[in-house]
Amino acid sequence: MPYSVKPILVFAHGAGGHRDDRGMQASAQALAAAGLDVRRFNFPYREQRRKIPDRMPVLRDAYAKMAELWREPGRKLFMGGRSMGGRVASVLAADGFVCDGLILLAYPLHPAGKPEKLRDEHLPQIRVPVLCFNGTRDALCTRQLMEKALEPVSAPWEMHWIEGANHSLATAKALAEIREATRHWLEK
Repeated sequence: MPYSVKPILVFAHGAGGHRDDRGMQASAQALAAAGLDVRRFNFPYREQRRKIPDRMPVLRDAYAKMAELWREPGRKLFMGGRSMGGRVASVLAADGFVCDGLILLAYPLHPAGKPEKLRDEHLPQIRVPVLCFNGTRDALCTRQLMEKALEPVSAPWEMHWIEGANHSLATAKALAEIREATRHWLEK
């Protein structure tokens, strides 16, 4: 059953992006078409026109501040983002920040070319439903490693693999799959 009031999605950019880059705009449009009120923001390093991301505690605090700012009584609040932005949202949720679920696009399970450096230690602490999209050609998240990383996760985690897509998830096909799968997930 669709929501009578659109849920809010606090949606953060990836390490090399910003709130208004092409990928963020396209992703936000797809997610809005799925029924979400998408709210984007820049992390502090981008506001200061720096290219190197802040450390996780700074990113986490900035995300929490924006989520609290946009939280509205009587409306569902989802958190998510592209790549690093989604990772920050997942860390925040694992730390117990109250939200109704996570929507992650191109979760960066490991740095490119370094599959031994997994970013999965916090995933078992997540307690909210998760919808995660990754491409089958994503250099930062292989299917085999992600499936293994999700074994200890007890939260309802729906993994959606987009055939042939890379880390950008920028094709019309990928965006259409994101829109439709998100719409379906929200209706559940």
